[in-house]
Amino acid sequence: MKKKVIAIVCAVAVLAAAGGGVTWHFLGNGTKEDDNVVYVNTVKALTNLGTGNGMENRYAGVVESENTWKVEKNSEKKVKEVYVEVGQEVQVGTPLFSYDTEKFQSDLEQAQLDLERINNELSSMNTNINQLYKDKKQASKDQQASITLEIQEAELDLKKKEYEGKSKQAEIDKLNDNITNATVISEIAGVVKSINNDDSSAGAYSGDNSDNSFLTVLATGDFRVKGQINEQNMSDGSITEGSQVIVHSRVDENQTWTGTVTKIDRENARTGSNNVYSSSGDGMTQSSNYPFYVQLDGTNGLMLGQHVYVEPDVGQQEVKTGIWLSDSFINDVDSNPYVWADNGKGKLEKRSVTLGTHDENMMEYQITDGLAEDDAITFPEDGLEEGMKTVVSTDGSLGQSNPAGGEDDGMLDNDDGMVDDGMTQDENGMVDNTMDGAEYSGEEDTTNVIGGADNGKAEPADTQEAGSADDGEVQP
Repeated sequence: MKKKVIAIVCAVAVLAAAGGGVTWHFLGNGTKEDDNVVYVNTVKALTNLGTGNGMENRYAGVVESENTWKVEKNSEKKVKEVYVEVGQEVQVGTPLFSYDTEKFQSDLEQAQLDLERINNELSSMNTNINQLYKDKKQASKDQQASITLEIQEAELDLKKKEYEGKSKQAEIDKLNDNITNATVISEIAGVVKSINNDDSSAGAYSGDNSDNSFLTVLATGDFRVKGQINEQNMSDGSITEGSQVIVHSRVDENQTWTGTVTKIDRENARTGSNNVYSSSGDGMTQSSNYPFYVQLDGTNGLMLGQHVYVEPDVGQQEVKTGIWLSDSFINDVDSNPYVWADNGKGKLEKRSVTLGTHDENMMEYQITDGLAEDDAITFPEDGLEEGMKTVVSTDGSLGQSNPAGGEDDGMLDNDDGMVDDGMTQDENGMVDNTMDGAEYSGEEDTTNVIGGADNGKAEPADTQEAGSADDGEVQP
């Protein structure tokens, strides 16, 4: 499947021009509709000399702090004022918000009156008990038994009243503490991530509204990246705990960081309805996203809250010398390897090539002999014959313009533009190259990455909300 995907992506550039119709018929190149020519492209354009073909899945992520301090609001208290805003930097001791102390003050005054009454009652009870002891000494033996019972009852009542006094004092201490500490201050230096009240938007740095804390502060210091992967993408094993990844800036494709996936949180799935194609044809199914975390090797240039792309590191950034060609272009690898190439005179020929090292991760062979950068080749398909007319593509297309039978090998349909063999196509005609037919899944948006024949770089083709109805969607 992946071999087909790599080849098909070489023709992706035509999708924008076709306005969503995927086809092998490129009449804009000047051929008549009943002509059949083979479109080829240069080795240099197809391989970009080993700088990567952009075929790896990408997942949206956000830079967050490894340490987070969450402040829970006291349910018995009412917040009077919030002194900070989302995104504001705070230091240890910075006032964050304060509680309304008016009710505490009123309760404190009442509690103090109650305690004064209890203390007066205790004094009276002690006086009474002392008198009973005096009366007992002067009483006859018959009366002493009765007085002893009264003393025991009075002492029991005294203990109850003493306990009531201690409880009231604890209440007063708590009210005093609430009044004295009505202002909550920050315990760490960092940035306010979220404030969950009616006047402030929560989760501004995370894209995640699952945090129910009243206020959250991200500690300044070491950063990590939080991403999300859809359950449909987990089966290909591209993102696993311990796997190496490359983090890309969204604004500068050349700015990257490396890291390791430390955890996939399978206990906190986010579930939503998605349009996922199923063999039963029932359309809508449930699809879950799982957060994963990346420990970065370095954070120079990253900003807290910055949105990034995360892709598996399979060596695509390694700059290779010589010509490295996707093995999907090579026929008879084990016996007499060859490619379909332009013979330099506008005709198709079988070109024998000598293979060197095989990169299993990138599914590429080093071509040590038989091809030069300026040679033009095409993707092998049924119906190709030596001597067929060739045309160097100007839009990245490959293959026959009018193959016999009006269709190709089943990967692309010429009539309705549907993408077969597990590939998906969004409303803009962009082709998704995930292994299972689901689009890329991310924390807050999903990205299709196109590896074109023009520059070999990965370009974002479409973005959408994570967990939205477009995850894994197949559209006509």
